[in-house]
Amino acid sequence: MPFARISDDLDMYYEVDDFTDPWTKPETIVLHHGNCKSTRFWYRWVPILARHYTVVRLDARGLGRSTVPPPGYQWSLNGLARDLERLLDFLKLDKVHVVGETVGGTISMLFTAEHPERVRSLTVCSSPFRFTDPYYKDSARKAETDGVLAWARESMKRRLDPARVGPEFVEWYANEMGKTPLHVVVETHDALVGHDLSDTLRRIKAPTLLLSAESRPGYTRGYVQEMEQLIPGSKLVVFPRTFGFVHHSEPEKCAETVLEFLRGI
Repeated sequence: MPFARISDDLDMYYEVDDFTDPWTKPETIVLHHGNCKSTRFWYRWVPILARHYTVVRLDARGLGRSTVPPPGYQWSLNGLARDLERLLDFLKLDKVHVVGETVGGTISMLFTAEHPERVRSLTVCSSPFRFTDPYYKDSARKAETDGVLAWARESMKRRLDPARVGPEFVEWYANEMGKTPLHVVVETHDALVGHDLSDTLRRIKAPTLLLSAESRPGYTRGYVQEMEQLIPGSKLVVFPRTFGFVHHSEPEKCAETVLEFLRGI
């Protein structure tokens, strides 16, 4: 299994998929998952993207198969963006397309603003840029009180539309999130509270695609339209009659939308 030793305290797990024609020189897409998730959550995206691009998936610090920091680690969005930068350095990737989902998209937006020379394009899926919703602090307390798996199962009602995904997927999703160490759930959510990346979004220069469901608790149509206004020249695609995290409930449609976007830039 491939690991990148990107700092003294982090061995980052990653996977590379490439099913492009062997005589071509494809560009690279990096997929950054959200909090309490892993590389596994992209499993329906990869077959579509990897036919046209080299696809790199990572497990962020503390998640999946990457190193778990001890309790008390100083989590920050800047630190997680630095981890992404160091992975690109390790893989000798000068410039890539970045796709991030939920908090992975937040990290990707920050990285893109700070390192415009490294990003060909940015795609953001259901990602927050302002962490004033009580959900983040409430999640930390819920996990402390009831345990990680119970918190994950409770959170499914804001993530997935049961009319579009089966109960097996919902259970798998919750169980995967339930593997996250308790202190990582608590500390990462607490570290997010109060952040506002509005000024950061204004500095993004890369072509940017925003993917959103039609509705989701704490993530209204007005919220994503504000993101579109903040990021210069960005394109917003809202999938009609969808709820929650559309990149998980409609992964094939989202991946095809990304390909179409990339063909046009």
